Amino acid sequence: MNLNHFDAAGQAIMVDVSAKPPTRRTAIAEARVRMQEATLDLVRAGKAAKGDVLGVARLAGIAAAKKTSDLIPLAHPLSIHAVGVEFEFDEPNSAIIVRGEVTAVERTGVEMEAMVAVSVAALTIYDMCKGADRAITIGEISLLFKEGGKSGVYRRQERRDD
Repeated sequence: MNLNHFDAAGQAIMVDVSAKPPTRRTAIAEARVRMQEATLDLVRAGKAAKGDVLGVARLAGIAAAKKTSDLIPLAHPLSIHAVGVEFEFDEPNSAIIVRGEVTAVERTGVEMEAMVAVSVAALTIYDMCKGADRAITIGEISLLFKEGGKSGVYRRQERRDD
């Protein structure tokens, strides 16, 4: 396996993508936020003490995607054309699934932008609900789909240990 963020001497580098043609890139990621049933009920009903949890988390995720290159040292600054953050209630597991989709016409992929979006949206859910439930956990952050560029389409396959 070749890790492309290192030069021949093993020094960390930003990959030069200047010779690559811009293509349409899309990535979808998700994260899972587990909480007590009572906390999930507060979020669903819009009755959390800090207000509209999912509305604020959506905005935080969108803003985070646009700041990815400020947070991830070797990520390229990109001109993002669309960011969407959506939520799904997973009642049996007392969880909220956070899904983020990012699209751009660029020389490099938007996977990190999608993963940063769902991570920050999940952290925002924690922040807005921590007064009611400090046992909230955030996990299972993963890339579900990506397309564009020379590597083509990727779709996450369920793993046996998932």
